[in-house]
Amino acid sequence: MERRNFLKGAAIAGAAAASTTLAAPAIAQGVRELKMVMAWPKNSPGAGTSGQRVADRITMLSDGKLKVKVYGAGELVPAFQSFDAVSAGDADMYHAAEYYFQGKSKAYNFLTAVPFGMTGTETHAWIRYGGGQELWDELSAGFNLKGFPSHTTGTQMGGWFRKEINSVDDFKGLKMRMPGLGGEVLRALGATPLNLPIGEIYPSLQSGAIDATEWVGPWQDLAFGFYKIAKNYYGPGFHEPGTVASFGINKTLYDSLSKEHQELIAVVIKAEAQDQSAEFNALNQSALETLIAKHGVTLRRFPDELVDKARAASADVVATMAATDDITKRVAESYAAFQKQAMEYAKVSELGYMNSRAVNG
Repeated sequence: MERRNFLKGAAIAGAAAASTTLAAPAIAQGVRELKMVMAWPKNSPGAGTSGQRVADRITMLSDGKLKVKVYGAGELVPAFQSFDAVSAGDADMYHAAEYYFQGKSKAYNFLTAVPFGMTGTETHAWIRYGGGQELWDELSAGFNLKGFPSHTTGTQMGGWFRKEINSVDDFKGLKMRMPGLGGEVLRALGATPLNLPIGEIYPSLQSGAIDATEWVGPWQDLAFGFYKIAKNYYGPGFHEPGTVASFGINKTLYDSLSKEHQELIAVVIKAEAQDQSAEFNALNQSALETLIAKHGVTLRRFPDELVDKARAASADVVATMAATDDITKRVAESYAAFQKQAMEYAKVSELGYMNSRAVNG
């Protein structure tokens, strides 16, 4: 797939998007036409195609009674305005990552990724069976939204750098695209974090507006061509150990649906969460091999000293965020309590097995 094909939606001018007249869901002969807006280009591999699959399946399984049309970032609203559009009822659904909306509440960070926090599987377990969804529902109801966890990207890569990172000092003054709590950890290390939508990352890196960037992992990073500008690829990242994407639905609309259609939407998103997560696992290694063998990328690890300082900075950042307000405090406490038990079991299960496999492999 050519990069320009799935970026063209993101390139539409924000002014044009802002001037577009958006209508509430159309209802004709029992058919509800719903608009899904995304925080990424419509045809982008992974997130973009995931949103389209959800739209198609909801439409098909409802026998066309819920007809969902997908709009990529910039087609109806800019990438980071999807939350506001759905909250207000100008659009009906969004596909994004909740930490993009930390300006609404710092609690949204914990529903996406926490540096040195839980893996994607552990985060899903917390949301579904550890009280996370109930807190999410309480939080988002205040914005007239109903949120759902979608796929996990798995542990993300640390990012693309023009220059090699040899010490913590190399982060000082560095301008790097990194959202969420990871960006705040960068700030604590002396860097300047910027939250850019995917359509703006490549040109910003190319022009020198940013010195480095992270996106997701080899499969998606290969597609967006960052290797053409920066050859130092760091992994694993400490900032997003298991990012969970999301879908949000206007709550007034959601509450008006039949129980059958509410369950249909929930089941479709659950199925997509597993499907898309599997796709990441299936394609990342071959993409990494292509980046190294074909495009001359050098795979590197962050220095231990930097990781240690990032871990300490992360603890301070999370503590500061947790003190923001009551709902953020309760979300952070719930997250931390679940992470503690997840880590204990991981020592016995996944970590124990991975260590055994590494010794024998």
